[in-house]
Amino acid sequence: MARKVIIDCDPGIDDAVALMVALFDAELDVVAVTSTAGNVPADQAGRNLQGLIERLDPPRRPRIGVGSGPSSAPPVDGTELNGSDGLANLQLVVSSLHQRHPAEKLICDEIRAAPEEVTIVALGPMTNIARALQRDPTIASQIGRIVIMGGAVNCVGSVTPAAEFNCHFDAMAARIVFKSRTTKTLIPLDVTRQATFGLDLLDQLPNLESSPASQLLHQLLPFVYRSHRQVLGIEGIFLHDAIALAAVLNPEMFEMEEMAGDVETSGEITLGATIFDRREHRSWATNMEVATKIDIPQVQDCLVQGLRAAIRGAR
Repeated sequence: MARKVIIDCDPGIDDAVALMVALFDAELDVVAVTSTAGNVPADQAGRNLQGLIERLDPPRRPRIGVGSGPSSAPPVDGTELNGSDGLANLQLVVSSLHQRHPAEKLICDEIRAAPEEVTIVALGPMTNIARALQRDPTIASQIGRIVIMGGAVNCVGSVTPAAEFNCHFDAMAARIVFKSRTTKTLIPLDVTRQATFGLDLLDQLPNLESSPASQLLHQLLPFVYRSHRQVLGIEGIFLHDAIALAAVLNPEMFEMEEMAGDVETSGEITLGATIFDRREHRSWATNMEVATKIDIPQVQDCLVQGLRAAIRGAR
């Protein structure tokens, strides 16, 4: 039986890659996708998510929820790596929706409809998930698991020296989710940075003009290769969100450690830093499992095979 998942994201090229894999994987039933501000403002994130779903036209269309983003956020975004619209400046055309579902309400509805069966895959700032937990505190015990792409344990941050982007962008939401009485898996920068995808990635994927997924990948990936080289000075690319999805599909490819984690919400230079009590005699209770190592070749192959399936499925 396919596992039910909600994908909460801020599309984002790596979000788009993760969505492609998830929407065409027979082992997943993507019951809902929700957008949040992060890489781009909330309105653009909603348009990007709707545009991706319409363009890919998956065999099972998920419900779409749109988030409004946090009331205040640091002046950061992901446009330097992803383009001014978050998706390589493609400006995807979207249809007009008569009804736009609020993301936090949709999350609550889907969790209550299938208690303990739904995994939430958090690929962006955790604004929507925190609001869902505040909207209906009873869903915490009904969420099967939350898999979070975010934070850093032993490595430097991505948006500041101390903080990873998602936790920095809405640090209070990240703290609410970290402290919630839910089952959580954290996929931090420490492991997503272990796997880079070289310039041969596109060569491993069929180039089918009849496939919307193929067309999108051949538009998105060259852009992000250029931006990684120009901005980060590397010849490969990171696909942080796709690696988090791989942890949902194949958790055996990841080594996990139980940890006690929290998020700094007020530091002048440490806003969004993820802090873990790893003392020999710690006073914090463990509240999540954290990925510490991955099988790099297997994770890379998992995602390549997932993209091949998306290309074959979206035709």
